[in-house]
Amino acid sequence: MEFLPLVAIALVFWLLIVRPAGKRQKEIAKLQAALKVGDRVLLSSGIFAVVRETSEDRVRVEIADGVVVEVARGAVAAIEPAAEQSSVEEARSGDDGFNGPTTPGA
Repeated sequence: MEFLPLVAIALVFWLLIVRPAGKRQKEIAKLQAALKVGDRVLLSSGIFAVVRETSEDRVRVEIADGVVVEVARGAVAAIEPAAEQSSVEEARSGDDGFNGPTTPGA
């Protein structure tokens, strides 16, 4: 009976800390394994890039027009959803409906 509170604390710790961390780690590994050319990704450094080539443990990504760098596959933190990718491409095309500043009374 003396160890019951200790066992309860250990169980709560496992349920709230260890188990979710393990699930998250599995999700990230699955995401990194599913990378394909053309995916827009967020690197762990906070840089957005587009996957240009993949290999077993590395990924070549384009971070700006014509600037391709090679990073470890583990540096990919997230893949952007397709809906966000199309809005980014629209913004790059320059057709955002903004015609520049207007002057009052002109």
